[in-house]
Amino acid sequence: MADEVGVGPWRGEWPVADHYDPELLREGDRRNVEDRFRYWTMTAIVAELDRSRSGLHVAIENWEHDFNIGSIVRTANAFNVAAFHIVGRRRWNRRGAMVTDRYQHEFHHQDADGLASWAADRGLPLVGVDNIPGSVAIEGLALPAPCVLVLGQEGPGLSAAMRAVCSPVVHITQHGSTRSMNAGAAAAIAIYEWTRQHG
Repeated sequence: MADEVGVGPWRGEWPVADHYDPELLREGDRRNVEDRFRYWTMTAIVAELDRSRSGLHVAIENWEHDFNIGSIVRTANAFNVAAFHIVGRRRWNRRGAMVTDRYQHEFHHQDADGLASWAADRGLPLVGVDNIPGSVAIEGLALPAPCVLVLGQEGPGLSAAMRAVCSPVVHITQHGSTRSMNAGAAAAIAIYEWTRQHG
């Protein structure tokens, strides 16, 4: 039998503090959260994360209901990015996020120009991630901080409209036979590289 995730009901006298959730203390906390956040309310966790969020934003184009979006959002949570942005269709498949989207700040933009306008108002450059002609290797490149890393759809990659508003567009150098890697994997590498430089 596999070990249960999380912890059971609180044993002993309950702690007295506003960040604890009485229901979780009573029933146990089986959520996918770090141990330091066990029994905390969702609101309290978000407030604590807000104290140390990075200057990185992650944007994902959503034209074809890509199943990778949830995975990218989960990775964004793991690195405590400032926010994630959905460009295109507002609804996206949240299953892969494993509820981590609830601990982050989400923005929606109708199209590439909408994202570009939002970012320009805040002085945030858009850095596209796609292995297209003219892109530059992310390895060895000084990524701007803060910025928005922009990911395209699995398969087609960044749309032409999005490529036009991103500068630079970076790629991850590959050494095998496949033309491209999974969008969720590429996002994880790009987010890690930004964090390695600025985290």
